Amino acid sequence: MPIDAAKALAAESRTGEISWNSKDVQLYHLGIGAGLPATDPDELRYTLESRLHVLPSFATVAGSGSPGVISGLSMPGIEVDLARVLHGGQSIVLHRPIPATGTATATNRIAAVYDKGKAAVLVLRTEVADTDGPLWTNDSQIFIKGEGGWGGDRGPSARLEPPAGDPDRTVERSVREDQALLYRLSGDWNPLHADPEFAKVAGFERPILHGLCTYGMTLKAVVDTLLGGDVTRVRSYVTRFAGVVYPGETLRIRMWPGEGSVRVAVSAVERDDAPVLADTVVEHT
Repeated sequence: MPIDAAKALAAESRTGEISWNSKDVQLYHLGIGAGLPATDPDELRYTLESRLHVLPSFATVAGSGSPGVISGLSMPGIEVDLARVLHGGQSIVLHRPIPATGTATATNRIAAVYDKGKAAVLVLRTEVADTDGPLWTNDSQIFIKGEGGWGGDRGPSARLEPPAGDPDRTVERSVREDQALLYRLSGDWNPLHADPEFAKVAGFERPILHGLCTYGMTLKAVVDTLLGGDVTRVRSYVTRFAGVVYPGETLRIRMWPGEGSVRVAVSAVERDDAPVLADTVVEHT
């Protein structure tokens, strides 16, 4: 079997130095649709170096691009076909605000391997700290089709009870035709998001948007709509990728604010509100 769960879990963590600067932050923000309108003072916080703040979801690309999603597939005990790999979910815990320029140590390991029957799920954990202490922790849930069925632990369910009642706020965000091509410049070079032939082999009619691009677009909408544009208020952010987005579509982002947290659901407007992000929670101060 291409996945040896015991070997993967026993493998030593990989540790290395990462660094980023304001250009990396600006490119990431542009990749998730920031900068429209270009002269809007609220948008300049994402695009102008003299006012720059860092959206916490930048942690998914800081220093290395894809947060262990691709590199984790080369860990001991893991040997899979990239065309059978999907990003199933993502979580970030922020220990303090991310600086616009930084150097830090990233420690990567496989935290769990789950047997879902027809698929395997890897939990790839990245812990990042600088000389002042911990910065953030990323968990990426990687869904690998056809690799389950060995009788292993199925793992916990990520499903939450649906939010009660109608959303308090609903916003729509357009996905540009070239959004995936711009977003991938932040480091996630999976051809699924650019190469039509590869996308067909993977079972899609055309290249799809990175799930983490939708993830970033959604967090930005929550911060700008409910948190007064203050990125430092975000404490954690978790989602399950429930469906794909095609460049050129429109995201409908529904929000249910509560005490210290916001429940969110995201769908694709043009496909009868097909689910895109589910079981999504932003915790904040």
